[in-house]
Amino acid sequence: MSDLTRLPAAELATLLADGEVSSVEATRAHLDRIRAVDGAVNAFLHVNEAATDRAAAIDARRAAGESLPELAGVPLAVKDVLVTTDMPSTSGSRILEGYMSPYDATVVAKARAAGLVPIGKTNMDEFAMGSSTEHSAYGPTRNPWDLERIPGGSGGGSAAAVAAFEAPLALGSDTGGSIRQPAHVTGTVGVKPTYGGVSRYGAIALASSLDQIGPVSRTVLDAGLLHDVIAGHDPHDATSLRHEWPSFAEAAREGSTGEVLKGLKVGLVKELHGFSQGVDESFRSAVATLEAAGAEVVEVSAPHFEYATAAYYLILPAEASSNLARFDSVRFGMRADVAGTVEDVMAATREAGLGPEVKRRIILGTYALSAGYYDAYYGRAQKVRTLIQRDFERAFADVDVIATPSAPTTAFKLGEKLDDPLAMYANDLATIPANLAGVPGISIPSGLAADDGLPVGIQFLAPAQEDARLYRVGAALEALLIDDWGGPLVAPELNGVSR
Repeated sequence: MSDLTRLPAAELATLLADGEVSSVEATRAHLDRIRAVDGAVNAFLHVNEAATDRAAAIDARRAAGESLPELAGVPLAVKDVLVTTDMPSTSGSRILEGYMSPYDATVVAKARAAGLVPIGKTNMDEFAMGSSTEHSAYGPTRNPWDLERIPGGSGGGSAAAVAAFEAPLALGSDTGGSIRQPAHVTGTVGVKPTYGGVSRYGAIALASSLDQIGPVSRTVLDAGLLHDVIAGHDPHDATSLRHEWPSFAEAAREGSTGEVLKGLKVGLVKELHGFSQGVDESFRSAVATLEAAGAEVVEVSAPHFEYATAAYYLILPAEASSNLARFDSVRFGMRADVAGTVEDVMAATREAGLGPEVKRRIILGTYALSAGYYDAYYGRAQKVRTLIQRDFERAFADVDVIATPSAPTTAFKLGEKLDDPLAMYANDLATIPANLAGVPGISIPSGLAADDGLPVGIQFLAPAQEDARLYRVGAALEALLIDDWGGPLVAPELNGVSR
C-alpha cells in the first residue's frame, strides 16, 4: 500500500471505512513522519504520543459495527491558538508556556465527536500576530518547499504540517489572512469561513471582530469535509450565526465536474496592486483557465481596498490590547518572581512573557483607544471598514465571486522582513478585506512562480454565508489545474526524506 501520509483525507477516510487500513496504522504513520522531518520544519509545538490510544478506540468502535462519521480515524493537527484539555495551549507565547486548559475549544470538541484524532498542536506567531511564524516564542517554522523560507503566518505551523505530509488536515485561525496566506506560500488549501460560521469559543482571542477558525488541507474536498465538521451555531459564542449550512464537501464534489464554471461571473479588483511578477503571472494563467472553461471575467471596483491594511492595523491592535489585558500575572499564565505591588509583578510578567511584536501591537492599540485619539484612529478605521463592506456589496451585485492572488509574493527568506514591520504587514493586503467585511475566502494552489519555482495561491471571495460557492469554484479550478500539471503540487524531498 502507498505511504499513508501522502493520501488526501478523503481517500484515507475511505480506506478506514472499508477496513483496509486501521486508524492506529494511519496515526502511527503520521507520528513517524513527524519524528522524521519535524526537527527540520518545526511545525509542531507539542506532539500527542497518546493519539494512538484514541485511534485504537475508533478502530474498536468500527470493528463493533458502529456507524461512524466520514472522517473518523483521520489524524488532525490543531493550531495552538485553540485550547485543548490533553495538550498544552500556549498560543506561541512564553506567557502561556505549559498552560493546560480545563476545556476544549468548540471546534476541537466537534472534531473529537466526529472521530478525528488530534496528533499535536502546531506552531504559530505569538498570539497570532505575524505573517511568517517567525514571532513564535518557540522558534520559527520553516517552509517544506525551502527550509530557508517562511511558511506564512500566523498559522505557518498548520500549513507546513500539511504540506510536509505530517498531517492530512489541520485547524487554523484567520484574522487577516493567517490561513490563506500560509496556504499560498506552502501550496496547500486554506479557508476562512464567513464570520460567525464557525465557533470561536476556546480560540485564544486576538481581535474578536476579525478572528475566524477554518480548515487547512491539501485538497478542496478535504477542506470541505473538515469544514462540515466544525461549522454550525454554538451558544457559547455570542457571534455565532444561527444558519443552516449546506454540506461543503458535497459542494466540492459538485464543483469538481467543472460545470459550475460555465457562465460564472468572476470579478477582478482593478484597485488591487502590488503583486510580484511570478505571483501575477501564475494568477493570470489561472484566470485564463477559468475563462477557457466558460467563466466570464470582468473588472470590478473596490476603491476602499487600498485603505484596508491601514484600517486593519488600527482595529486589530486596539482589540488585541483589550483581549491581552487578561494576561496580568494574576488569573492564569506565568508570573514573574519579583517583589512589589500587583502592578510591579504585572509589568515584569508582561515584559518577560510577551515578545516584541505583541508588545508593539499592544502599544499601538492602547494608543488608538486612548482618550483624545479614539475617534481620530479607531473610530475612523471602523468607518473605512464600513466602506469596504459596501465595496463588496456593490461588487457582488455584479459578480458571483472575486478572484485575487492570495498574497503579494512567494515565500520570502527567514529574517528578510523581521526588521521591517510595514513590509511584513503588507503580506496581507489581499486577504485583509475579507476579514474586515466578514465574507468567506479560500486559497488554492494556482501553480509555481516562474521566477523562483515556489507555490502561488489564487484566492476566491464570495458573499457572506455563500461559503459553499467557494468550494464549488475552488474544486472546479483545482481539477482543471491538476489535469494540466499531471498531478497535485508536491514539495521537493525534505531533509533527505523521500515523499
